[in-house]
Amino acid sequence: MSAETAVAEQAAQQADGAAPGEYRAMHRYARMPARKARLVADLIRGMPVNKALEQLSFSPKRAAVFYLKVLKSAVANAGADENVNVNRLYVADSRADDGPLVQGRIRFRPGPQGRAMPIRKRTCHITIALKEAAEPEPRKKRAAGKARAKKAKQPKAGKGAKA
Repeated sequence: MSAETAVAEQAAQQADGAAPGEYRAMHRYARMPARKARLVADLIRGMPVNKALEQLSFSPKRAAVFYLKVLKSAVANAGADENVNVNRLYVADSRADDGPLVQGRIRFRPGPQGRAMPIRKRTCHITIALKEAAEPEPRKKRAAGKARAKKAKQPKAGKGAKA
């Protein structure tokens, strides 16, 4: 990758509002209340991408379909950077912000006793941000013999134990 391309990518990320190493995707004006979309957003926040994709594909919520598309788009955005390991990505941020009402206003329908009841067709902006997880540290090997020796030395408590 040339230096010019790297500078262009960083400028595009900063213009999008994403931090370096963060990959975003948005669906604006989704025809769904933000309150219902937040249930799914809370479900996948902090999950690894592969687990979140699986969770969304089996979720019965209508918002899960929208989040699935946005998540796949964010993974594709991250995959454009060749320095990113797509299998180590996790959902750093997922949210649903309120959008404007459909047709930009409240409409009314007849209610009981001559009243007017409002019709609010709500929209929301769905946003997902992905980050790459840190390199896992290699595990230290435990000495199995020491753990077994401690268990053997402990006296057994019970009815037949001598004092």
